Amino acid sequence: MSSPAIYYFDNNATTQVAPEVIEAMLPFLRDYWGNPSSTYGFGRQLGSHLDEARARVAALINAEPREIIFTSCGTESNNSALQSALTTRPGKTHVLTTAVEHSANIKFGEALQKRGYAVTYLPVAADGALDLERLEQSIRPETAIVSVMWANNETGVLFPVKEIAAICQRRGVLFHTDAVQTPGKLKIDVRALGADFLSLSAHKLHAPKGIGLLYVKRGVKYQPYVVGGGQERGRRGGTENVPGIVGFGRAAELAMARLGDEDTRVRSLRDKLEEGILQSIPGTARNGAKEPRLPNTSNIAFAGVEAEGILMLLDRAGICVSSGSACTTGSLEASHVLTAMGCSAARARSSIRFSLGIYNTEAEVDYVLKHLAETIARLRAVAPVEESFNAKAQRSNDAKESARETSSASWRTSE
Repeated sequence: MSSPAIYYFDNNATTQVAPEVIEAMLPFLRDYWGNPSSTYGFGRQLGSHLDEARARVAALINAEPREIIFTSCGTESNNSALQSALTTRPGKTHVLTTAVEHSANIKFGEALQKRGYAVTYLPVAADGALDLERLEQSIRPETAIVSVMWANNETGVLFPVKEIAAICQRRGVLFHTDAVQTPGKLKIDVRALGADFLSLSAHKLHAPKGIGLLYVKRGVKYQPYVVGGGQERGRRGGTENVPGIVGFGRAAELAMARLGDEDTRVRSLRDKLEEGILQSIPGTARNGAKEPRLPNTSNIAFAGVEAEGILMLLDRAGICVSSGSACTTGSLEASHVLTAMGCSAARARSSIRFSLGIYNTEAEVDYVLKHLAETIARLRAVAPVEESFNAKAQRSNDAKESARETSSASWRTSE
C-alpha cells in the first residue's frame, strides 16, 4: 500500500533531510563508525572528515573553523551561550532578552531567575518590532549578555541584529543571537554582524536532528556547558556525532548554493499562499510585519475558529502546518509570541503558521488554498471558537495570559 501524499508546510519546525545529505552520511553509519577520539587508525581517520565538516559550516556563517563548537541542538547552543556569559563574567548577574524568543531562551531565563539572576524580557510592538532605544536603556552595569533572536520562528519577523550587536559593543556587553531559522534563507556573516555568540541547528536546513552549533567569536571567554572527555578542543564534552556533523557540513554547502532560490522562488510561493488566503477567505489577517521577514514564513489568524480544529482537518487532507513553535504545539496556552505582540488569547488560538521550503511547489500551494478555504468554511458553520474550547481550560489559560500581559507591560523584569 502506498503512503498518502504529504503536503509539508511546517519547515520552521523541521526540514526534510536532503538526499545529498543522506548520501554524505551513509558511509559514517555503515563503514566508518569508529570513535574519532580513539588512538588507533580506524577511529583517528575520522578526524579529517570532522575538520572538513567544521570548515563547511564555518564557511556558511563566514567564521573560522576553530570558532565552531558542535552541540546537540539549538537549545543547547542557546543555553550554553547564556550560561558561559554569566560564568565568565563574575558579578554580572543580569540577562537582557525579548518576550518573543524561542522557549529555549524563555525557559532558561526562568530557570536563571530561580537561581537568583535578573532577566529582562523586552516587549515588542504589534507588528513584532523591537524598540532599540528601549533595549539600550535596559542595559545595566551588571548586564552580562543580550540575547535576541535573528528571525522569529512563529512570525518570521526579523530583528536588526547588526544594530543590536553594535549597541552591545558600545556598552561593553556580550551579544548572542539565536539564528536557527536563518541559514539558507538569509546570508549570515558573523564578521559583518559583530555577534559574540550565534546558534544554529542542523535540522532546520535539511540535515538530521540531534546536531547543532554554537559560534564563539575568537577572543571571547567561554566556559563549557557540557563537561566530559574534552572533545571539541575542551569546549563541549561528549563523543562526536560524526554522521550528524558530516551531514551538517554537506547541508551547509547546499544552503549556501540555494540561498537565491529561497529568496525568489520560495518567497514567491509564500506570497501566493498568503495573498490567496487573505483575499479568498474572509476574516483573516497576517500576524507580524510584512517586512522585514523571512522569505518562507506566514502566520495567519482566522477569526471565529480555533487552530486545533484547523490542524485536525488539514491533517486529514495530508497538509502539515502548525499553530506555532513545535516545542510548544499541543499546549492549551496561546502563543507567547502572539500575546506579546498584543494579540488577544482568542486571536492567538486561531492562528496558523505556514513555513515553506525548497521542496514545495506551486501545485502544493494550490492544494492548500483549496482545502484551507473548505476547512475554514466548515468550521465556521459548526460553532464559533468560544463554544469549542473546554470552559475550564479556557478560564485557566485566560488567567495565565492576563498575568503574562501584566508582567510584559512592566518589561517582565525580575530583580
